[in-house]
Amino acid sequence: MKKHAGLVIGVVYLIIAMGAFKNSMAGWEAGHSDLGFWWTVIGCLLAIAGIGALVGTWIHAWSHTDSPSHSH
Repeated sequence: MKKHAGLVIGVVYLIIAMGAFKNSMAGWEAGHSDLGFWWTVIGCLLAIAGIGALVGTWIHAWSHTDSPSHSH
């Protein structure tokens, strides 16, 4: 179950990041460089969080599962 939760959280963060990048593009196109810049920053942070959740889930849920020295 933890595997699926981590993957879902990562995907949700990436979807929200795409929305932030969409808002960023709208801000730049409307001539509001401040909005474009800050939505880009927010999108990058969300994308980093989403990728981190996916990679972290992959590392902790699927690697070392068969190793006898790695116990949880």
